Amino acid sequence: MEATRAKQIYESKQTIGVQLDGEKQVWIESVDEANGMATVQVGSDPLNTHTVSVDRLKEET
Repeated sequence: MEATRAKQIYESKQTIGVQLDGEKQVWIESVDEANGMATVQVGSDPLNTHTVSVDRLKEET
């Protein structure tokens, strides 16, 4: 995924499914477009957050 798309998903009022490494459901919490990074929450645990490259994120179809 590109950083611009990750930011669009983050700012969207719709719920858009995103997966980390094609397996874990995540919620985008913030996007750093300049560095191509995103902070995501894994599953439903608000304490389980990771900062990852947006390349690892995939929009569910």
